Amino acid sequence: MKLLLFMLGICVSVVGTGNRAEAQNYPWCAYYGDGMGGGTNCGFVTFEQCMETARGLGSLCQPNTQYVPPPGPHPSGRLRRYPY
Repeated sequence: MKLLLFMLGICVSVVGTGNRAEAQNYPWCAYYGDGMGGGTNCGFVTFEQCMETARGLGSLCQPNTQYVPPPGPHPSGRLRRYPY
């Protein structure tokens, strides 16, 4: 009985100290299919990464309209132009 209570305590403490899950937010999406359905994968950091995945599958890459950059300072520099 003591062993069972000990194991239960360990399980509760492990579950209680875990990190909460959050959705990932990336700036590029690949759209698969013919417009009548298909899938969307918005897990790409760069346009080039998206195109490498989409190449040969008949899909296209577009900016993620739901993308919100993380808070905090952003690298300064020239404005990035996306080829779309």
